[in-house]
Amino acid sequence: MIVDNLKDGGLAQLGERLNGIQKVEGSTPLPSTIFFVYVLQSLSTGKFYIGQCDHLIERFREHQAGYTTSTRGRGPWWVPYFEWYPTRSAAMRRERQLKRLKSHTRIRSLISTLYPNVDLR
Repeated sequence: MIVDNLKDGGLAQLGERLNGIQKVEGSTPLPSTIFFVYVLQSLSTGKFYIGQCDHLIERFREHQAGYTTSTRGRGPWWVPYFEWYPTRSAAMRRERQLKRLKSHTRIRSLISTLYPNVDLR
C-alpha cells in the first residue's frame, strides 16, 4: 500500500528513482544543476500539486513537513511523477504547461500513460 511505502522508506524509494539520473559511461554528461518538475498527490485527499525545484528530495521534505503554504494541511504526499530539465527556465515552462491542464483526469492520464502500474487514488 502506498501509505505503508511512504512510512517504510518512501523517501528512500524516491531517492532510488533519482539515482537513475546519473552519468553513464559514454553518455552526454548531465549539467551540474538539474531542475525538476514534479507532481505530488495527497494521500488524504487525492488532489494533485505541480511544482518545480532544483532539489527534489529536499523540496519533498518541505511539503511533507508543512513548510509550503499551498500544500500545508493536505498531506501526507507522495511523488507519482517527475521530469528533469537542464535549466530552470525549461522547468518553469513545463510546470506552466502542466498547470494549464487544470484537470485531475488529464494529470492522471499523463502519469498512467508513462507509468501504467502506478496506483493513483
